[in-house]
Amino acid sequence: MTPPRPSRSAAPATVLAALGLLTLTACGSGVTEPQVEDKGAERTVLDNCGREVVLSGPPEAIVGLNPSQTELLLRLGLGDRMVGQAQTATAPLPEDLRAQAEDIPVLSEDAPPTREVLLQASPDFVFAPTSYEFTAEQGFASIEQLDRAGTAAYIATGGCPDRRMTGTVEDLFTDLETLGPALGAAEAADELAAQARGTLDEVAARLADQEPVTVAQVYVEGSTLSAIGAGIEYDIIRQAGGENVFGPQDAAFADFFAAVIDGEVLAERAPQAVVFAVNSPEHEEATRDYLARTFPTLDAVREDRLIAVPASSLYPGTLGNVDAVADIAAGLYPDAF
Repeated sequence: MTPPRPSRSAAPATVLAALGLLTLTACGSGVTEPQVEDKGAERTVLDNCGREVVLSGPPEAIVGLNPSQTELLLRLGLGDRMVGQAQTATAPLPEDLRAQAEDIPVLSEDAPPTREVLLQASPDFVFAPTSYEFTAEQGFASIEQLDRAGTAAYIATGGCPDRRMTGTVEDLFTDLETLGPALGAAEAADELAAQARGTLDEVAARLADQEPVTVAQVYVEGSTLSAIGAGIEYDIIRQAGGENVFGPQDAAFADFFAAVIDGEVLAERAPQAVVFAVNSPEHEEATRDYLARTFPTLDAVREDRLIAVPASSLYPGTLGNVDAVADIAAGLYPDAF
């Protein structure tokens, strides 16, 4: 019998916005290491999402357009050069960074800053998880408008539109290798990359002799159930030792990484564990309640193998990608950790 396929309908925009994963504009794909064109002027050209990002020198007025990007910038030691942080209410910063962020102006809380607010901050460099943050139709500053204002815009590699379906955790290292030298923080970037590599290597070593656990990754908004079957999320499950019951081979994920599914589809796939993204403790509680009520006979529910992951850890270009791998692996294979 042919396995059931998820619905071809994509997840609602509200779901995707909550995950910070909606991409609406086309920018190409790929990021390469920075190239210095004019040594006298320290002119650096980055290849980001198929376009050139030109820096005349290390930026001095930086904005993180998402808490995940703000975290990375702070861990690179760039807090004293930040003139703005955005979408602050969508995810808390790690506790050890909150004091550093106290004096950084908040440009927005629940959504990307408006065009006027962002331009008023006069940044020379902005760092975003996806191209959604530059959607002019939503009232945000477009990349073209930022270019005219002399502001360089960089999108996390995994958030480039052409990369969104095939992104991996490795994209984080591309961003660190690219942004470290370009932002004058090469040593800090190397240290962060080494720490992240160490975590992934340790996880891989602990999973070496484990039998794969079948996993479904979902997102629940009210009574709407969406499955994730491609992109960085898919690779996170793979690196955590899970065997996805949804994937790029499913028709529903041929063009988009998420799809709304019927509950019967999840039940028929019968995952041994369910991983789900949450935005708050209340959202986690509501999701657990929904899964328990809707799928009482599912092994993942009966055995309480329901693993919550902060939605912010799934944003492209965030150190949280590595944390998610470690946390999911520990949830799937507790005896190995």
